[in-house]
Amino acid sequence: MTDAVRVELWNLAAPVVRTFDMMSPAVAGHCLRVGYLALRLAGELGLPAAAQRELALAGILHDVGAFSLGERLDVLEFEERSPGKHASAGALLLRLFTPFAPLSPLVEFHHLPWKHGEGRACRGTAVPEGAHILHLADRTAVLIDAEAPMLGQVPRILETIASDGGARFVPAHVEALRRLGRRDFVWLDIASGSMEPALHAAISGGGLDLDLGGLLEFARFLCRIIDFKSEFTATHSSGVAAAGCELARLAGFSSTECVRFEIAAYLHDLGKMAVPLEVLEKPGKLDAAEWGVMRTHVYYTNQVLGPIAALGEMVAWGGLHQERLDGSGYPFGMAAEEIPFGARIMAVADVFTGITEDRPYRAGMPEAEAVRVLEEMAARNALDARLVGLLLANYGEINRARTEAQGRAVREYENFREALGHAPEPRSCRRPRPG
Repeated sequence: MTDAVRVELWNLAAPVVRTFDMMSPAVAGHCLRVGYLALRLAGELGLPAAAQRELALAGILHDVGAFSLGERLDVLEFEERSPGKHASAGALLLRLFTPFAPLSPLVEFHHLPWKHGEGRACRGTAVPEGAHILHLADRTAVLIDAEAPMLGQVPRILETIASDGGARFVPAHVEALRRLGRRDFVWLDIASGSMEPALHAAISGGGLDLDLGGLLEFARFLCRIIDFKSEFTATHSSGVAAAGCELARLAGFSSTECVRFEIAAYLHDLGKMAVPLEVLEKPGKLDAAEWGVMRTHVYYTNQVLGPIAALGEMVAWGGLHQERLDGSGYPFGMAAEEIPFGARIMAVADVFTGITEDRPYRAGMPEAEAVRVLEEMAARNALDARLVGLLLANYGEINRARTEAQGRAVREYENFREALGHAPEPRSCRRPRPG
């Protein structure tokens, strides 16, 4: 595809970090701290700029496979209980987006102990040095007490890390951390939350040109992070994209506009990363407090994607999908002509997919019932009546596109879970003995 745009790597990684930080104040800032410490360690070790950039990027993305708040709280414990699952999941996800694929081995092995040199390889595969640097940065970050004065706790952090040197960490890396202990600015950058300028400078040096095909690959990558968070959401964005693209084509969108719409559809629920699993997976009706939490997801989608200039109107198409023509939607309470046409299509596709798709706790609505719901929403001017009429006139075609896309997404999700089920913990790289 043509019309490539220059995109900073920072702006591609930042949406992931920001949505994770929204999960809870308890986890906010962890990925930035790890990325920053990895960057400083790489510099202290004299690694070239490209390696420093790669480590900084891997650091801020290292927990991409920790889908739930529970998993993320677990990895914030210095003696982590089950590090392999989220590391393996993160490695698999990073391979879905070509510019992030080189980070996969760093993330896959970022909890592998050094074991006095045994950690040079795992399951017959050479482990990159960067994975061990990332491990040290990660474990250092979890020792930081955000409530205590920063400089006073550095000796405790260094002592704890040094006590595991050789067994858990590469001695040369521990020595580099010890030298960083004398550089107050490193720790004060962390304490004051002033890490972004250094990370931005290091990572943005790796800008790349992405055409619509590249942006689509990036959107699909983020879509998997969103949807794979729960079996309740595992295929939703794929269904919205398929149904919405069919509806957009019927409404007169060009082939290029349809690709742009597909990108928007894959990103429309990005903010759900900030919604707790107990809310997403509640089988019954949400209470008022839970509904308030759920409604935040579109606000966060807009906040996170807004800075990515390359997405342009696609942010509005996806981020305004809960607005309603009668002004009853959220988060902005827009009405009528304030809502872009692409967002109106997204709203219809989202409602249609939500009521017709199967969920673990209930079957999707049959056609007659779905038609009744859509017609009622069009009649009260919540959804665009012309678009609803277009969908109903082509119900079979659009529903077939939805079910086929969601079938493919189910297979992807099952393959992903199966791959994780067979991924051994990195704490020991030996395969279990039979019997």
